[in-house]
Amino acid sequence: MVTRYRISLEQQHYASTTINLRLAAVRRLAYEAADCGLLSADLAAGIRRVKGTKRLGMPVGNWLSAEQGKRLLRTVDVGSLRGKRDYAALAILVGCGLRRAELTALRVEDIRQREEHWVIADLIGKGGHIRIIPVPDWVKAGIDAWTAASGIAGGILLRSINKAGRVWGCGFSPKVIWGVVKEKAKV
Repeated sequence: MVTRYRISLEQQHYASTTINLRLAAVRRLAYEAADCGLLSADLAAGIRRVKGTKRLGMPVGNWLSAEQGKRLLRTVDVGSLRGKRDYAALAILVGCGLRRAELTALRVEDIRQREEHWVIADLIGKGGHIRIIPVPDWVKAGIDAWTAASGIAGGILLRSINKAGRVWGCGFSPKVIWGVVKEKAKV
């Protein structure tokens, strides 16, 4: 029965991590049921022997060490309005692990305090997954500096800055974030 469950999960094209997580829950239930006498020891042992799926490949991307992240953040001149915006963007990317598209869609209202901690609440990310992301205090300080200097109280958090140094528009594309990261990484 458990093997059939695993096969049905594979046919629904779930990720191997999801399948293994669900099988772990079934195994744990079998342990508990056997301990309480609701399931025979032989049946519980059979459930434990059902193999999970193999994880193929490895995570891709260029990952920064903590020191590299600190160095990247130190390249930003936080004296200007553009610098405050760039610092807030880089801090969110490094400190919260957001994707560029998630960052450009981030709204001021999405950053909330829950149980004395700041979080990005109910972020709809890649694949439609909803996440709650903790926001470190130093990231929140960068966001607060940007919102205070720009006068943004609601709506999209990160916005364009014109040549006159004033905030305008209601956001920008993920390519702008890529440009900011590329520019700061050169320094």
